Amino acid sequence: MYDIIIIGAGPGGYEMAGRAGHKGQKVLLIEKAHLGGVCLNWGCIPTKTLLNSAKHYVHAKEAPAFGVTTGEVSFDLSKVMAWKQEVIETLRAGIAATMKKNKVEVVKGTAKLLGSGKVDVDGTVYEGTHVVIATGGSPSVPPIPGADQPHVMTSTEILSIEDLPESLVVIGGGVIGIEFASFFSSLGVRVDVIEMLDEIIPFMDRGQAKRFRAALKGKVNFNLGCRVTAIDGRDVKYVDKKDEEKSINAEFVLMSVGRSPNLTGMGFEEAKLDFDRSGIKTDEQMRTNLPNVYAIGDVTGKSQLAHSATRMGEVALNTILGKPDRFRLNAIPWVVYSMPEIAGCGLTEDQAKEAGFEVKSASLPLMMSGRFLAENGKQGPGQVKVVKDAETDVLLGVHMFGAYSSEIIWGVAAMIEAGLRIEEAKKIVFPHPTVGEVIRLAMFQL
Repeated sequence: MYDIIIIGAGPGGYEMAGRAGHKGQKVLLIEKAHLGGVCLNWGCIPTKTLLNSAKHYVHAKEAPAFGVTTGEVSFDLSKVMAWKQEVIETLRAGIAATMKKNKVEVVKGTAKLLGSGKVDVDGTVYEGTHVVIATGGSPSVPPIPGADQPHVMTSTEILSIEDLPESLVVIGGGVIGIEFASFFSSLGVRVDVIEMLDEIIPFMDRGQAKRFRAALKGKVNFNLGCRVTAIDGRDVKYVDKKDEEKSINAEFVLMSVGRSPNLTGMGFEEAKLDFDRSGIKTDEQMRTNLPNVYAIGDVTGKSQLAHSATRMGEVALNTILGKPDRFRLNAIPWVVYSMPEIAGCGLTEDQAKEAGFEVKSASLPLMMSGRFLAENGKQGPGQVKVVKDAETDVLLGVHMFGAYSSEIIWGVAAMIEAGLRIEEAKKIVFPHPTVGEVIRLAMFQL
């Protein structure tokens, strides 16, 4: 009999398992593939490994502008892929060691929920006081004619290509699509993005999205407000804003139109679990409609981010242990690890206005930071925008793009989580010279 059974060993599942074990809980962690889930094996980590190699390549080419002369710069995809795999396997081993250290029992197999307190794994039934569902999500593939061809890939398959294509069409201008567009374009691949909405990254500040598109390393052609109708051989056919039929020929096609929660084949319907196509229904403590059954991560449909899954697991564990806690979506930061990076937390100016706030905002270029200018040059693009409630002075959101954004935005999450007013946030001392201090400078414009 276990205290907690966790189905799925992604960031939500394995982090929760390790922390529960550390607190003395008897934990069973079930995973059908590899420890680390999609994030470690086919998502966050491999993509960031590839993007980092591309950044080294771009920085080497730009080095003469900073007084460093190099020889001919080349990009060896086979070595990059080998390094990617080494990173994955190293981190897998680290997770396994952490599970062992915290006395978490790990079972490999396909789980089926039998109801509150019971889980079947390939014919063996395990019982636990609490069950946590952390089964993640999978790439969505819309029913586009021709989408089943070998050269049409999702983010999973494209991470294992052996040669760089000469051209790539990315269907979808969300986070995954933009990161891959950035990676391939920075290496000289001709990239076209086809996005059905009028702008990329729907939760990004609209003004910054336009500036970001112009600032991307490498050339990316954006076809916004367009709908793909078919993939005929190498031709991707679509209808533009004027309802005119067009096509783009490309060697590879990346399907990146979002991810869907993994809900089928695990007994959820038979167990009477409350869910729909968007995910498993939970409250702020991650409890489902079934007694002592929780759900965390992508499978809930609340937030498809690895760190969101981790935080949900913390909330579920605290709830199990009788500690007050809740998942607050408004304080979850997000990042796009492109070149340049994009990051944000809280409401954009448009979202705040739509929510009924009287808004005041201020923007500054990241070049206001001496460090940013010294390390990125006069052409280094970047901006930070701060949004507040004009009536209460409460910080509503910060959105930015430019180098180092991913390493800065956590501070904003802390401010929003604490409900700080701008006048309070101004008293936080940022080290100088850093890029992050531009956030504080922007606050003094409000």
